[in-house]
Amino acid sequence: MSLNLPSRHLARSAPSLLSHPRPVLPSRHTSLPSPHSPHQSSQHRQIFNFFRKKRPPPIDPYTTDLLKQSPKTRPQRTAPEPGSLASDSIFGPETDPSTSPPPSTTASPATPGSKPDAATSPPHARAPAPAPSKGKSAAPRDPALMAPALNPNPSARARWQRKMVIRQIQHRGRLTKAQVLARTERVHLHKSPFFETSLKKLYPLARQIAGKSVEEAIVQMRFSKKRVAQDVKRELAYARDSAVVRAGMGLGGVKRVGNGEGEGRGMLEGGEEVVKYENKDGKVKEVKPTAMYIDQAWVGRGKFDFAQIARARGNRNIAKRPTTSISFVLKEEKTRIRLSKEREQKRLDKKPWVHHPDRPITAQSQYILW
Repeated sequence: MSLNLPSRHLARSAPSLLSHPRPVLPSRHTSLPSPHSPHQSSQHRQIFNFFRKKRPPPIDPYTTDLLKQSPKTRPQRTAPEPGSLASDSIFGPETDPSTSPPPSTTASPATPGSKPDAATSPPHARAPAPAPSKGKSAAPRDPALMAPALNPNPSARARWQRKMVIRQIQHRGRLTKAQVLARTERVHLHKSPFFETSLKKLYPLARQIAGKSVEEAIVQMRFSKKRVAQDVKRELAYARDSAVVRAGMGLGGVKRVGNGEGEGRGMLEGGEEVVKYENKDGKVKEVKPTAMYIDQAWVGRGKFDFAQIARARGNRNIAKRPTTSISFVLKEEKTRIRLSKEREQKRLDKKPWVHHPDRPITAQSQYILW
């Protein structure tokens, strides 16, 4: 067989033929790639983006100037200065160094082998006082800086203050009975968390302790046979302590012993007198005016807890476990004494009862009504 090749193919070298092979056209049995395929579209974008002019990034004059500066000349971020505390703040030091007495300047006799004291040494011999470190001094309190947090809405605050002033002068400055009682008598409300019990079991205990003093109610719950009584006892003790701390109840008869110096400094003792009053049943009781008692006690239903009980043949039952809470309203015996006086005054102001009161006869008719 003879090989018939064009002269242009013979002039080309073999390596050139191998390095640049001729593209092979797809046959009729080969499927062409879709023009909408992701590979084809990415190649299409790359080809057209190659000839497109690249846009320079936006120039920020501030960033350009900042990059030209050296790290030493760049503006450094200053640390925030700590603010000072209020004069009545509980987080302040116990003693104010500005009010402490100055150190004594009288020279004490030097003992052999002892070092001279800084307070008694001459000025030229003392070491220089350390300079206050930067940022350690407390900045003065600026009301303008605290206004956004303490008074975020000044117009609403002004409207509320105006409303309160108008409410006070409506009755010419006279207070209602509820306002007077709120200022003279102390009340504390306590609600317990939910217990795993039902209303039917907790309700009798609430009725048992209502009207009793706190100490007597704790004794009743201590010797009760009910399981939930121990939880009620713990909540009563917590409510009593919370009333003492938050509402200041039970501290009316406490006074300080001693003159504040030497022994007995800071000691407290109770010096409250016992007061007699008559309750609703007509019995006379002797109590201290600041002693606490349970004025009201009620229970509240909570959410149900669900549990599964395994049964035979792969079955199971759903058990509903109720939860209940108990609430107390603690008051001082001053309230009972006031109510006793009000009942006595109402009894004295009542007019005597008569058989035939002197009043005009009404519903008269000239006809017989039977």
